[in-house]
Amino acid sequence: MARRYDSRTTIFSPEGRLYQVEYAMEAISHAGTVIGVLSKDGIVLAAERQATSNLLEQSLDNEKIYEMNDNVVAGVAGHAADANILINQSRAIAQRYLLKYDSPMPVEQLVRRLCDMKQGYTQYGGLRPFGVSFLCAGWDTTFGFQLYQSDPAGNYSSWKAACIGENFSNAQSILKQEYKDEESGSGVVGEQMTMDDALKLTCQVLSKTIDTAKLSSKKLEFATITLKGGKPFIHVYTSGEIDEVLKTYESVIKPADSQ
Repeated sequence: MARRYDSRTTIFSPEGRLYQVEYAMEAISHAGTVIGVLSKDGIVLAAERQATSNLLEQSLDNEKIYEMNDNVVAGVAGHAADANILINQSRAIAQRYLLKYDSPMPVEQLVRRLCDMKQGYTQYGGLRPFGVSFLCAGWDTTFGFQLYQSDPAGNYSSWKAACIGENFSNAQSILKQEYKDEESGSGVVGEQMTMDDALKLTCQVLSKTIDTAKLSSKKLEFATITLKGGKPFIHVYTSGEIDEVLKTYESVIKPADSQ
């Protein structure tokens, strides 16, 4: 029966489903894994780079992690061309806000504008949903560090630790078990999770969800957002730095290699 209702995004099935949106989400579940972990000192983003051939010239730019603004960095899972369009639009939105108000755009406001654009492509005929999900990590003066996940339907939600892409359900299970979520007397969530803990947990999850014999910088991208001098600082790791991180947390990666 689905074939009668999946030709357009504007047609609901009798069960109230939009099949084209569900197909877009299914495409994301086959994309490279992206993981985000929130800590008291910042946020770690890691992504699986899916190289098709050793002969392929690696781009100088990242293909999975992008800077959206000075205070927001995003990891993407899905169609890269769709992601490029949305990233460029998000950057333009953030710069227009900066020009108008002379201050960085709040993280959630930028994510909401991005999701409004996604939702529009599910509502009008002749368009198809964007086949990409985002993990957006950012900081602003109102809410501090924040991690948001968005999907092709235009929904978004805030997370302490999240995963999108292939094997996301397994990754979410590990994150739920291993994430340190204790509240201090001031009510600060994740007070016990440091950046070192976040990097260690990220490596542990990657080793158990990525289908590879050994983790290496050729297949991974890392980025962090922290505070430096009271201002957000985004650091995208080089290949050498990624190898150093993997070597540092080799103890949590080795068990996956021996499986």
